[in-house]
Amino acid sequence: MTTHRITTTLSSPDATTDLARALAPALTPGDVLLLEGGIGAGKTHFARSLIQSLQDPPEDVPSPTFTLVQVYDTPAGEVWHTDLYRLGSADDCVELGLTDAFETAICLVEWPDKLEELTPQDALHLTFSDSYQDDRRDLTVTWSAPRWTKLMTGLMS
Repeated sequence: MTTHRITTTLSSPDATTDLARALAPALTPGDVLLLEGGIGAGKTHFARSLIQSLQDPPEDVPSPTFTLVQVYDTPAGEVWHTDLYRLGSADDCVELGLTDAFETAICLVEWPDKLEELTPQDALHLTFSDSYQDDRRDLTVTWSAPRWTKLMTGLMS
């Protein structure tokens, strides 16, 4: 399977929000977005913006750092926002019900390295990194599932 990659710089938190809002309407249950990057790289900001754009009306979207999972009912379907930072192993992901949610919900997963062998092959990987220039963030998006090709090249070109 061919892996595709696009890299861009998000010039501000508003640019991150704009990308999340542009991507959100194309998502359907079964889509998994793996949000990678260090603490403060923009993962939660992206997830919050995406979730709020799917809500009617938008509600508060807290970080799931301590709850591990926040679930939202939206017109697009159920959205799971997870933060796996504090988990010890992939088995903990199964106990959370995350593997089932991969099939039935839109899933946004922070710290996806904890999934190990449970990582869905069709997931969209978004890797955020601090560009060390004001509020800019570098973003690398990778995927292998054909479903993402037209969408991501359209959004990021």
